[in-house]
Amino acid sequence: MAKQNSVFHSFYGNFLGNSAAWYKKAIIAFLILNPIVVFTLGNTVAGWLLIGEFIFTLAMALKCYPLQPGGLLAIQAIMLGLTDPYSVYHEVEANLQVILLLIFMVAGIHFMRDLLLYVFTKILLKVKSKPLLSFLFCFVSAFLSAFLDALTVTAVLISVFVGFYTIYHKVASGKTFSEDHDHNDDGGVHEYKRSDLDQFRSFLRSLVMHGAVGTALGGVCTIVGEPQNLLIAERAGWDFMEFVVRMAPVTMPVLLAGLTTCVLLEVFKIGGYGARIPDEVLSILSETDADRDRKRTSKQKAALIIQAIVALILIVSLALHVAEVGLVGLMIIVLLTAFNGITEEHQIGHAFEEALPFTALLVVFFAIVAVIHDQHLFQPVIDAVLAMRIEIQPTMFFIANGVLSMVSDNVFVATVYIGEVRAALDAGDITREHFDKLVIAINTGTNLPSVATPNGQAAFLFLLTSALAPIIRLSYMKMLLMALPYTIVMSIVGIWAIATFI
Repeated sequence: MAKQNSVFHSFYGNFLGNSAAWYKKAIIAFLILNPIVVFTLGNTVAGWLLIGEFIFTLAMALKCYPLQPGGLLAIQAIMLGLTDPYSVYHEVEANLQVILLLIFMVAGIHFMRDLLLYVFTKILLKVKSKPLLSFLFCFVSAFLSAFLDALTVTAVLISVFVGFYTIYHKVASGKTFSEDHDHNDDGGVHEYKRSDLDQFRSFLRSLVMHGAVGTALGGVCTIVGEPQNLLIAERAGWDFMEFVVRMAPVTMPVLLAGLTTCVLLEVFKIGGYGARIPDEVLSILSETDADRDRKRTSKQKAALIIQAIVALILIVSLALHVAEVGLVGLMIIVLLTAFNGITEEHQIGHAFEEALPFTALLVVFFAIVAVIHDQHLFQPVIDAVLAMRIEIQPTMFFIANGVLSMVSDNVFVATVYIGEVRAALDAGDITREHFDKLVIAINTGTNLPSVATPNGQAAFLFLLTSALAPIIRLSYMKMLLMALPYTIVMSIVGIWAIATFI
């Protein structure tokens, strides 16, 4: 009996790994409850229950990556007949562009990191004014996210800040650069250095939050900024430039308001912003960067030049729509690896590690969306919104998408709503002109208010679960509070722009 209990506990311990016991029990309860609901209350009730359960897994992403629990729910939904493998495959097939974007574009930008690290490092060390520095971090992050990828830009910011923090933490602990050091342990930090270290943490927290919000401000503007943008553009039939132009009446006022908010937060030191880099820290980092510049080889300089040239090729290719976005990403991989001497399989394979888990999760999204379509779950919701006065419908879509994106994942929310609105267009329930307005509301609604929590923005969740967050003391609640001013401003300006210009 003891041996059987031991085996049982081992199976239970392996289930969802190190997730909290209450979380494991919740998922098990969902899996037990769903068949009961299907056979007693019917598919419609079971479908809505499934959506609630899946949103729960997204909201609890810090407890367990949603791929596993969400995937179990999706598999069970197919087994219960709420959808079928063909419908799931059809959803994947219809959204192949988005999958190619995640696989190839994110991997392609990975090989451009040295250039991005160089740019952000020079900005941080050369600009002395904190409001101007914050503005530049926010603006450059927005610009890069519009043409590259928000996750990759965030990853670069994390790399820059972890590197700088490690350098000063080692010095503050009285060690040389050649010695091994654990930057997570403050035990060796000299007492008289602790205040500078705390101030440096606050400085880095504010900059990385400005940069993360910048990825949202820029990511909403183009089809490559966020995964759902390409999905939305594909359903609307818009290319790169048409997407930019149609979104501009909302995205440009929000961008201006966001950048203004960035400066005001620093000037008036609101909400945890305003900390400056201590003079001693700046001196140490500047000396380290100067030494790195002196030691940079001609081969490394040539690699930076190649990356800059390929970045221009990327921007032009996207603007002219020379090929589908994912194929442009594959071209970037080929160019950057071929001309920078990256020829070994393991070097190339490492670039795909960041995007593939989310790509797998995206396919699980599509399985849940297949349930929604097959069971017609959102039809009453869409009908209710479309029954409202036509002039307020875009605003209502913006608000509905925004609220859901705050607690769920904005890609999932966008996938559901754009599918339903496209179905309404195909059925002749709305005109093409009105459809275009609703598309703008869905895209901006899923991208802008979602900065409120790490649950809505993949870049925010990535930052919160990164190696940087604990060392700069960036907790979940701290991120919520620091994002709050941006959330309020971006949401209000977004609603105003939708109501005024769309």
